[in-house]
Amino acid sequence: MAKRDYYEVLGLPKNASEDDIKKAYRKLAMKHHPDRNQGDTAKKSEEKFKEAKEAYEMLSDPQKRAAYDQYGHAGVDPNMAGRGGAGPEGFGGFAEAFGDIFGDIFGGGGGGRRGGGQQVYRGSDLSYAMEISLEEAAFGKETQIRVPSWEGCETCHGSGAKPGTSAKTCTSCNGAGTVHLRQGFFSIQQTCPQCHGSGKIIPEPCPACHGAGKIKKQKTLEVKIPAGINEGMRIRSSGNGEPGTNGGPPGDLYIEIRVKQHEIFERDGDDLHCTVPVGLTTAALGGTIDVPTLGSRAEIELPEGTQHGKTFRLRGKGIKGLRSSYPGDLYCHVAVETPVKLTEHQRKLLKELDESFRKSGDRHSPNTKTWTDRVKDLFK
Repeated sequence: MAKRDYYEVLGLPKNASEDDIKKAYRKLAMKHHPDRNQGDTAKKSEEKFKEAKEAYEMLSDPQKRAAYDQYGHAGVDPNMAGRGGAGPEGFGGFAEAFGDIFGDIFGGGGGGRRGGGQQVYRGSDLSYAMEISLEEAAFGKETQIRVPSWEGCETCHGSGAKPGTSAKTCTSCNGAGTVHLRQGFFSIQQTCPQCHGSGKIIPEPCPACHGAGKIKKQKTLEVKIPAGINEGMRIRSSGNGEPGTNGGPPGDLYIEIRVKQHEIFERDGDDLHCTVPVGLTTAALGGTIDVPTLGSRAEIELPEGTQHGKTFRLRGKGIKGLRSSYPGDLYCHVAVETPVKLTEHQRKLLKELDESFRKSGDRHSPNTKTWTDRVKDLFK
């Protein structure tokens, strides 16, 4: 039976990322693992498990994936050499040329090659979580952070070898940093597993840096937080990640923003929301109240008879986002407070007020009348 397309097996498009491939495989492995499937479905699940495992092993390897993308199953089939003289012997000089092409494709390892054939790798990116206040997110700030850094080892002067000794040429790759693997008529070049692409072996590593040639330290960076930044956004600091290998470029540092919860405001995009407590008499009689904004204050005119939950919109009192032309708005939600800890005199006054309301009928409580009418209709 012809093999299914590896991407089809994992349910992915051909431009799927490494993370997508890993997630898809884990999902299928969990579903079809033999330990989780017994009885009538055991054999079918085992076949699907093996199929998913094979697809993952091929597509998770950048070299095998590239060969598969170009030549299909034939590109990763080790038995192709015996079919119709399709191996190196059948192709003659063409096989060697073919091997050189694949060496150029796969030899870069993420950063190309340098003199002597050694692999050059870009350094890994680093992540730094920074927590800031809502005010700092709105108006921006300049601050300093301390991140890991690497400096040349003073003991071995960057050689990685113990003082008085020296590194030796790797015998596996003869100093090239790469080795060739043949699969059928393909010749694939990959990083030497013995020296990890450096082309050298250190018999006696430096005791200070353990053969790395560099020491991990801390450095201080100046960071500018732009005004309007929001939760989850990242700031990229180029070249401040981990150093590259064999002269490769360093990675980048990504500063991930976390905004602390505010005591008064909640952010929704460029808008702000806050709850404004209002006394019972103020809500009933109306008047002017002060409300806070980010960095200042504002006034709201409460109309007579303001109800609990009433929302007032203050235009332009929100936050101006990074990609916004105008600032958002501030939404103030009224919360009418019921008086507590009343004195006897206050109780007496409220009872007199309540009796006055009752004598006037329902005109002072329109919402109560409407609700009462709905309840009566419910039980008819």
